[in-house]
Amino acid sequence: MGLMSCIHSWVDTLLTWGKIVQNREIGWLTVNRKTGKYVREQQPIWKKIKLLLLFNPLLEWIDRTSVLRYWLHEKAERAGQYESSPASKKQIKAFVDFYRIDMNQFEPSDINEYRTFQDFFIRKHKPGTRPIAGPNDTIAVCVADSRLVVYDSLPEARRIWIKGQHFTLGGLIGAYEPPQKWTDAAVASFRLSPQDYHRYHSPVTGHVKWWKSIHGDYYAVDPLCIRSDIDVLTSNARCVVAIQSEEFGEVLFVAIGAREVGAVKIHEYLQKPGAHLKKGDEIGMFEFGGSSIIVAFEKNRIKFDHDLVYHSNRSVEVDVEMGMSLGNATMPGGKREPVGCNG
Repeated sequence: MGLMSCIHSWVDTLLTWGKIVQNREIGWLTVNRKTGKYVREQQPIWKKIKLLLLFNPLLEWIDRTSVLRYWLHEKAERAGQYESSPASKKQIKAFVDFYRIDMNQFEPSDINEYRTFQDFFIRKHKPGTRPIAGPNDTIAVCVADSRLVVYDSLPEARRIWIKGQHFTLGGLIGAYEPPQKWTDAAVASFRLSPQDYHRYHSPVTGHVKWWKSIHGDYYAVDPLCIRSDIDVLTSNARCVVAIQSEEFGEVLFVAIGAREVGAVKIHEYLQKPGAHLKKGDEIGMFEFGGSSIIVAFEKNRIKFDHDLVYHSNRSVEVDVEMGMSLGNATMPGGKREPVGCNG
């Protein structure tokens, strides 16, 4: 019986992994916040192999000038330009089928109404499909459909999740603010995959204090990359919006481009200090590709939701939808800083 049990166990394991590979469920393990179920993200097999080859200690040592990675990213960027051409429209159906995208959540829901793959990529949610959490502004919300980890302090985030050798929030925002202000900030890291809705929204109600655009590269933002020694987040092109909130103090919103992303866009009206926005308001969008968003809060200004903290401390991303609760203000109605103050 012992031998037969072992054989059955091995067969079950092989069949399980065979099904996982067949369904392309070879990405990172995540937990669906709605259902509580653990799932593996769908990902093309070649993409997984390429990331394993590009982001490992051996290549990081051999390719110190990043020539190989740069060449591959240039190639990916050229491929991304194709997505804006009419010929790219033919990819939409296969993409929807592969990732099992529920088009009833978007408008237009008919894929034939999109002129290009790029138009489909920046599709909008159908009204009412993403309710905004909380009856008041003391609850911050998730900024995008994505996979999320949260940490109460930057050192904790670096210990568990963000492994770039020289990562700091000062470096991430181009040192516009004094880095000391953010050395112990609370951090929420949202990772968007190509199949996701790629518009992003404000986590809080407030006004724009300042904003800036930072040129850079377009490395992938897969956890394999973020947890390597390469400073992916501070190397990539990004846009930063500082939001002054009565309930949460100053909040940094950093939209970070990634592999094949054509642009990181912030709506023009939000590029002016003093512009008002409510939580859940659209801030901008990513064009084709994976991407990432970092939202940072001043120390002791937010208490992240327990389920997010629990899974993040175990290095498991949580599948969230835009508008879901992110956490609560710990000092609601705190001192408000004047528009135009640089910290």
